[in-house]
Amino acid sequence: MLTFENVSKSFKDGNRTIEAVKATNFNLEKGELVAIIGPSGSGKSTLLTMAGALQLPSEGMISLNGQEINQFNEKQLSKLRLKEIGFILQTSNLIPFLTVQQQFELLKKVKKDVMNKEEHSRLLKQLGLDNILTQLPNEISGGQKQRVAIAKALYTNPSIILADEPTASLDTENAIEVMEILKKETKELNKLCIIVTHDQRLTTYCDKVFKMVDGELKEQ
Repeated sequence: MLTFENVSKSFKDGNRTIEAVKATNFNLEKGELVAIIGPSGSGKSTLLTMAGALQLPSEGMISLNGQEINQFNEKQLSKLRLKEIGFILQTSNLIPFLTVQQQFELLKKVKKDVMNKEEHSRLLKQLGLDNILTQLPNEISGGQKQRVAIAKALYTNPSIILADEPTASLDTENAIEVMEILKKETKELNKLCIIVTHDQRLTTYCDKVFKMVDGELKEQ
């Protein structure tokens, strides 16, 4: 599914070389909910951007669904991201002047291979969004916005869901609800979901937990 083989990422800072991610190896499968925890600046987000094909490693090999992406050009990487990866960000990143329903209609114009009507209706009902479809982002709560963001990520039928601090702006009740939703959808839709978080309470929902410190990743 997603394999890292001796993957590292370095950046130049003047005469210095900063090793943001040290040699990393793992193999993650569909149906797994995985957490990556660690302090700010430890390399978690850099690791996530490589998993999401937003940047390539300095060394090592990344394989996604049997495709070695290291030699992909930007057009190929963009196509891969659109087809295989769903992103959930700390802020819900909704377009302010589009209703909830229009957010999905826009996605369908960009990517044809989305959930069918029945699957989409089931997802919206399951997430409690079926009664707010005509509302704008500023008319719904923070928890509802994040659930819309989750639904958008799943709507495009990706293989992998990558969530960067998806509960950071939520209170405890909504954060737990989001994790329960992510776990349920990961299992039912057979996705791989990777979550970067500071909140260790959320790791109880995960199948695997990795900790990152100073660019080094270790399974807990």
